[in-house]
Amino acid sequence: MEFHHVSVMLEETVEGLVTDPAGTYVDCTLGGAGHSSRIAESLTPEGRIIGIDQDAAAIAAATEKLREARCRVDIVHDNFRNLENILTAQGVSKADGFVFDLGVSSHQLDTAERGFSYMQDAPLDMRMDTECAFSAYDVVNAYEERELARIFHEYGEERWSKRIAAFIVKARQEKPVESTGELVDIICRAVPKAVRRSAGGHPAKRVFQAIRIEVNDELGILRHAFQVAVAHLKAGGRIAILTFHSLEDRIAKQVLKEMSRGCICPPGLPVCVCHHRPEIRLIGKPMTAAHEELERNSRSKSAKLRIGEKL
Repeated sequence: MEFHHVSVMLEETVEGLVTDPAGTYVDCTLGGAGHSSRIAESLTPEGRIIGIDQDAAAIAAATEKLREARCRVDIVHDNFRNLENILTAQGVSKADGFVFDLGVSSHQLDTAERGFSYMQDAPLDMRMDTECAFSAYDVVNAYEERELARIFHEYGEERWSKRIAAFIVKARQEKPVESTGELVDIICRAVPKAVRRSAGGHPAKRVFQAIRIEVNDELGILRHAFQVAVAHLKAGGRIAILTFHSLEDRIAKQVLKEMSRGCICPPGLPVCVCHHRPEIRLIGKPMTAAHEELERNSRSKSAKLRIGEKL
């Protein structure tokens, strides 16, 4: 299947990110190179893009799409949890910009056999890095009931987390849950009919999100990666973070807010003793997709774009 992903708030992101046409920019979630290809158009031949992705299909698609870029392009097959080591290997101590386009790509959702979608029956997978052994199958079939309920509640904000976990454990006592279709059936049986009729969206949406986050440790790596990126920004360089659900946006908001604060002493102290200085300044308020984009791309509805500039 051809790699297809529509980048959300593409122009807003690149406009907010690129400050030096001859600078170095790191796309930490390369995907199909939607953002990187647009960044490349803004750079001179002296500019450089480093693109990082853990998905082999994304690497192949991005390599082809960026083949004719006039700036230097270096593509790295890795996870941005290793950003510090990647920058060292690329000989980069300071960069002009970092972009994080978080969550799952359109291609991953639309490729049935990847197992990300609750709308298509496929093996339980959900691995962004297909070389990783751990998958959604392991979560659904090996986690204890209490642990399943926890991740459904914490990562999916699912109201019926305990009931869904109990139904999964009961079902797998007869046979392993092997496909997304089987999992959807279990979830639909667990969620009361009246709730399914009144609630917005598919009853499996939150559970699938939770399992995907658990499989790929999506939240666990964010705070450190954002901090590493800011530490490697030049003065005036920028970090742009696109989030698609409240959990990852909360982390982005907290990290950027903490880094933009000055004194962090307890309120009762008469004078500052911490001597903490802000590392970044926030550029405007979080942006959301324009009306026209919302109409042509439903996946942009929950997106928020936050940008910070290194002081």
